[in-house]
Amino acid sequence: MTGPLITPVIPPSAAARPARAPAAARTLPLTVPPVRQPALRRDVVYGLARVDRSGRVADRTVTGALGWRGGDRLTLTASAGVVVIRRDPAGLVTLPPRPCIPIPAALRHRCGLLPGDPVLLTAVPAEDTLTAYSLAVVDQALRAHPVPGT
Repeated sequence: MTGPLITPVIPPSAAARPARAPAAARTLPLTVPPVRQPALRRDVVYGLARVDRSGRVADRTVTGALGWRGGDRLTLTASAGVVVIRRDPAGLVTLPPRPCIPIPAALRHRCGLLPGDPVLLTAVPAEDTLTAYSLAVVDQALRAHPVPGT
């Protein structure tokens, strides 16, 4: 069976095409770059602990990052929901042999910390400090930065 041949379709060369006026440049709409999540600081170690019935908090990862040992003297200061602990040779609190931080009752009451309350612990080894945040303070910070679209 033979049939008629199909002629090839070949576009004309550029030289054979008529010249066109240059097209106006189109600008494309710019998209908003995605919001970059803040980077987690590499010099901070985080942990979660509960205040025990004696007012102590413990997280071996956090205290281990600081290199604190039993017998170290500590100074503790407090404000609403936050306790800041610093190693201080003149400190009034002594770190026990077991790696836990004893928070005196007066400071726990000032911060509103009760036995069983969870706290976010942050250790900054370069500053030799540990901070305990009540989850009420963490919740307040989260509410200050709502999730977009909710």
